[in-house]
Order: sequence, then structure tokens, then C-alpha cells
Amino acid sequence: MFLSVFDMFKIGIGPSSSHTMGPMVAAARFLDTLRAAPFEPYGLRASLHGSLAFTGVGHATDRATILGLAGFTPEGYEAEAAETEMARIAAEKQVTPEGLPPLVFDPATDLRFDYEHNLPGHANGMMLHATDAQGDVILSETYYSVGGGFVLTAAELEAGDDVDHGPRVPYPFRSAAEMLEMANASGLGIAEMKRRNELSRRPAAHLDEGLERIWEVMNGCLNRGLASDGELPGGLRVKRRAKGIHDALKEEYGRNLTAPHVINDWMSCYAMAVNEENAAMGQVVTAPTNGAAGVVPAVIRYWLDFVPGAHSSRVPEFLLTAAAIGGLVKYNASISGAEAGCQAEVGSAAAMAAAGLCAVLGGTPAQIENAAEIALEHHLGMTCDPVKGLVQVPCIERNGLGAIKAVSAASLSLRGDGTHLVPLDACIETMRQTGRDMAREYKETSLGGLAVNVPNC
Repeated sequence: MFLSVFDMFKIGIGPSSSHTMGPMVAAARFLDTLRAAPFEPYGLRASLHGSLAFTGVGHATDRATILGLAGFTPEGYEAEAAETEMARIAAEKQVTPEGLPPLVFDPATDLRFDYEHNLPGHANGMMLHATDAQGDVILSETYYSVGGGFVLTAAELEAGDDVDHGPRVPYPFRSAAEMLEMANASGLGIAEMKRRNELSRRPAAHLDEGLERIWEVMNGCLNRGLASDGELPGGLRVKRRAKGIHDALKEEYGRNLTAPHVINDWMSCYAMAVNEENAAMGQVVTAPTNGAAGVVPAVIRYWLDFVPGAHSSRVPEFLLTAAAIGGLVKYNASISGAEAGCQAEVGSAAAMAAAGLCAVLGGTPAQIENAAEIALEHHLGMTCDPVKGLVQVPCIERNGLGAIKAVSAASLSLRGDGTHLVPLDACIETMRQTGRDMAREYKETSLGGLAVNVPNC
């Protein structure tokens, strides 16, 4: 089994990897299919199902689909160009993707939120259609956005094509137990095994430049969040708080960690800064999703800013270790809030961050596995219930608490020798079963929990 570090950490846009980035990617894939088709399409239609319908407006799923059909991609997204294109499409009722003729598409009638018909493969389903001049469908495809920006067609999902089919990698661990066995046999750390797996698929320069770019975007997002204030879009009138907290911390304490609770405030404002940027549709890195994007960079910044001896040259080790853990969770359970609740998003992010921090603090593979397990275990059962379908409440603060749990988990694991009662594999399987049994009202539909109990919503 192999999931690249660049699969787990994707550069894209907010507010959601599965509800914004995924639909945009699906639309781009559909355009590629049309370009290869032997006929010339006349128009396009789209329908959103399940969680993509119920929380689609709050997550800007409609907007992402429209822009995707116009030729935009998450990695190449430019906000100003997108605004211009959205206005043009609304006025002219057509999209003009490169390599295709102008295609009739009226967002008001050709994009439908279907609240009644769930698609069978996943909670995040969408259908895209191409039509002829008479309005008859000449090509249709079903896509599933399965979390973290990963997108599969119905056929790919049924065939299990989310599993890697490339050349065999040196250390193809599919479970934490296999990971520890391979580490013990090879004498290598988790990050080094992951690095060698990556190098079997790409040149070292590509890997190193990519990892540097991931951290550059993560840290840039965090810094923008710390410098921005005002109100977040979407109608909840949620005010940005990270800048105010950060400014107050600098004025009151500087880097003085002897003051009670201050380190938790630093970690919280770092994570909140990222997720406020995500809520404002800024550039963000899935870690492993947009809704959980603040945990990993917050823990890295905590380590760099406050731990003696920390140096940015070891950030790749942190990211590779975190990606190894995230890959295990995705392969054996889920990183999708629509499939398994927020335990699959912030819980997975906390496990990844705890593992990465433990690694750069000198932890053994067994201690790293223990750190990931502690962090994930104490997110089990967490629901995904965004108020008004927006990735704001409770998501922004939840990332801050996820970062705090991650650091605590790493610290606890380093106090032991790596032996512990609950294996990470058992915790991941428990998360999968809990997600399976969780009522859909609590899985990113905004039909339960806080989403229906906050009075002004």
C-alpha cells in the first residue's frame, strides 16, 4: 500500500477538501473525458447528492462545481479571476473551458441540489452530464469525493482503485503493525521508510522541493491568519479571533511559557489562524483535509517557536511521519467527515501531528505509533455538525483543541517506552466501526448536533 505525502498534503483552496476541492477536481476530470470523446457536446448539467447537497451552499460546493466546469483547478485557483468568471457565467449562461466549444450552462437551472436521492457509493456524491443541442444526455459520470480532495468515479470506487497500483515500494506497510515490523527489521525510522517509498516514485529533488513547498504554503496560510481580522463570510457573522489572541499574547507574555495555560493559547491561535483562512476560502493545505488543516501546521509552529533545538530543516521528517500515519487511517478507515464524522478529520489530523512531533523530538517508531494512537483514541466518536454547513463552528476552535491533544499525546508517549495496551490499528478500526454506526445526521449533513441547536441558525 502506498499513499504519497503529496496525496495526504494537497495545496488547494478553502473551505473544504471534500466539498470544495473534490467537486472542482471531479469537474476537471469530466472535462478531460469530454475532450477525449468522439462527439462535440452542447451543454452541461450537474447534480449534488447526500452531504454535498445538504451542506453544499455553506461549503461553496455549487461555486466549486461551476468553476471546475469552467476549467479552474484547486492548485491553480486565482480568486480575482474566479470572481470575474462567475459573473460572466451568470450573465452569459455558458462555460468556456479550454479545448472544448462554449458549453451552455445556466447555474440557476443546470446545477441541482438533490436532497432526496443519496448515491450508493459514498455520502459525497455528484453526477455530471453532457448534453446535445436537443438537451439529451450524451455522456454521464458519477463521482465521489471521498475526503481530503480524493475523487473517484463510481467504477473506480467499486473496483477499489483508491488503492495504489503503481510499482512496489520498498516498505509497503498497510497497518501500523507492519510499519513497526519493517522499522524493526530495517533499523530505519518511519520518516526514512516513507522517504524511501517516495524516492521509488520520484527524484529526490522533486520530493525535497515538494515538501518545502508544502510547509511554505502551510506557514504562509498561518501567518496570513495571524495578520487578518474582520468577519468571516457565510452569514454566521463569526469574527476572526486568531489575530487578536496572537497580538495579546505577544504584548502580555512574549515567549514566556511560565504563565499558566499560555502555551495552549499559542497553539490554539496558530490552528485557528489556519482555519479562519480556510473559512475565508484562502489557500490551504489538506492535512489530511481542509476542515482539519490547522492541526499539523500549528504543532509544527509550536515546535519551531518554543522547543529548544527545533529547526526547519527537520520539517520534512515531521511531514513524512505524519503522512505515513494519515495514509494508514485513510487506507483502513476514513478521513472523510461525511463518512465517519469529525473523528476522521480532526482526529486523524491530531494523530498525524502527534506522530510527527514525537518523531522530531527523538521518539522511536514504537513511541511514534503510541503518540498517534493516544491522539486518535481521544477523538473517537466526535461528530461532524457544522452550523449552517459552514466550516467555522465548531471547526475552527476544534482544530485548536486537536493541536493541544496532539502535543499532549506526543509528550505522554515520550514518557514511556512505546509499549501500550491499545494498538493504533485497533484504534483505527474502532474509528471505522464508529463512523459506520454513526447516524447520518452527525456526519457533515448539518441535520443534527450543534447545527440544529444553535438558536440563531
